[in-house]
Amino acid sequence: MRIPRDVSGDDLTKRLARIGYIVTRQSGSHVRLTRRDDNREHSITVPLHAALRVGTLNSILNDVATHLLIDKTELLRQLFE
Repeated sequence: MRIPRDVSGDDLTKRLARIGYIVTRQSGSHVRLTRRDDNREHSITVPLHAALRVGTLNSILNDVATHLLIDKTELLRQLFE
């Protein structure tokens, strides 16, 4: 599955909330999201831009997929289908 284009930071934040990430803080145009599992904690920063650059989105998705121990393609299905 291809990485979608024209995904906003706000849209990505809402989609990540569906899989357990919560907003922990916001500083200017960036928001910090955290997911707490058993004894693990994972935080990512998402810029709240109108359209995220493909490289930025790809980096965030790779980081989340690595934390969840799933393939990026599976993560894309969970978030965008």
